[in-house]
Amino acid sequence: MLPKSQSAEVRPLSSNSEITTPVVDTAREELLVAIKSSLGDAVVDSHLKPGDDIWIRVRNDAWQTSIKKLRDINSFDYFCFLSAIDWMPSPYGRGEDDPTEPAPQRDMTIRSGYAGGETRMQVLVRIVNSKTHIGLNVKADVADATPTIDSLITVFAGANWHEREAHEMFGIEFAGHPDLRKMYLPVDFEGHPMRKDFPLLARMVKPWPGIVDVEPLPGGDDSGDSSDGDAS
Repeated sequence: MLPKSQSAEVRPLSSNSEITTPVVDTAREELLVAIKSSLGDAVVDSHLKPGDDIWIRVRNDAWQTSIKKLRDINSFDYFCFLSAIDWMPSPYGRGEDDPTEPAPQRDMTIRSGYAGGETRMQVLVRIVNSKTHIGLNVKADVADATPTIDSLITVFAGANWHEREAHEMFGIEFAGHPDLRKMYLPVDFEGHPMRKDFPLLARMVKPWPGIVDVEPLPGGDDSGDSSDGDAS
């Protein structure tokens, strides 16, 4: 980006570059109207990016029935994936922070992204209309104290594995799921690694990308002198 002092010297190649044409996405606009009509007051909020995508947030208690209506009424018949989001900023900072330096001041404000949110964590499902190929992101808040939401396996059988993963990594309960056993972690493992307040010990020991792993430069000696690039 040019400094302000130089910005006045920049000239467009054509006057057309100064014209901004608003993006019109009639298909998604009409679809969002139809979705809101189908789901009624179950829709808490929505967001549409023309030419890109649609997000809606539904009430927690209307999660399963909303997804079923979207499948049966609005023809979102293809299940892509289900996961969760922890919007809380990590109290441990970013992976790039140097653990040998004083901790920077952290902004712990929770910002919930498109279609908003009222809780720290949300469940997200991506479904697609297989005829129009238009996708939809559906979110729902889960309570901070007891994060629970209805299972979708009776609507989309493919949600089974995804819900097990979200349960294991985020600690979200999926009411009605018959088997929420761990898939990745030991049975007696405590905690949920995808939560922002779960300590990633590897990042507390060394800064990312891991300066202690930097190899000596070609031609350097093996004396361990830091001047040759050996950080060990």
